[in-house]
Amino acid sequence: MDIVPNHTKRRLASGGIALGMGMRQARTVDIATIAKTCDFDWLFIDMEHGSLDVETAAQIAFASLAAGITPIVRVPGHEHYHASRLLDAGAQGIVAPHVDTPEEAQRIARACRYPPLGHRSVAGAQPQLGFRSVPVGEATRLVNEETLVVVMLETPKAIANADAIAAVQGVDVVLIGTNDLCAEMGIPGKFTEPGVEDAYQKVIAACRKHGKFPGMGGVYEPKLMEKYIGFGMRFILSGSDLSFMMAGARERAGFLRSVKI
Repeated sequence: MDIVPNHTKRRLASGGIALGMGMRQARTVDIATIAKTCDFDWLFIDMEHGSLDVETAAQIAFASLAAGITPIVRVPGHEHYHASRLLDAGAQGIVAPHVDTPEEAQRIARACRYPPLGHRSVAGAQPQLGFRSVPVGEATRLVNEETLVVVMLETPKAIANADAIAAVQGVDVVLIGTNDLCAEMGIPGKFTEPGVEDAYQKVIAACRKHGKFPGMGGVYEPKLMEKYIGFGMRFILSGSDLSFMMAGARERAGFLRSVKI
């Protein structure tokens, strides 16, 4: 049975690095093809920060399937419907923010997967299956296999629980939200502090132990990114549409301001 493959999940399983582009400003479906053309593996559709609504996020997720880039939605909370509404619309992954305990991670994982792996409610025809009529047991199995569940660790408490969180069945990626982690540690923006490196090492070790994939967000300085990828980070939030646009715009404006007239 054909199903739209989760390219990011396959890249991670093959030992590669999965690169994501954050979506903060875009509101039209062409962002999916743009991100794919720029060689990203997944689109980070962010519903935690900003004004993006469910309908727009769903449209972009659906367009991503055809573009060949994995639509992954960061939902605003842990309620089951935050995840299920977007998964039903075509999202192939969910990022749950502010996960501090294995119990919270388990709740998220179960909300994202159909029985017997979880408690996600069975909807009708799925975009991931091309809306074909597929026996329910087969459809739920296939969609479960292609769903990526990502939990974000953003506090010292979460890092202390990293091993237990990584051990949760149904969690695929443990993603460090470095900005919030540093803020909670009392060192906002200080990504080179020893405590940050220690947190990265703990998460990477926990993921290796339990067969999960470690990820990072919030770190965008090239040398620091290279360092943490060298440690073992594999699921990489690489930057956002806003930051890329502003970097290019600043460079162009700077050049034009330097032209002598």
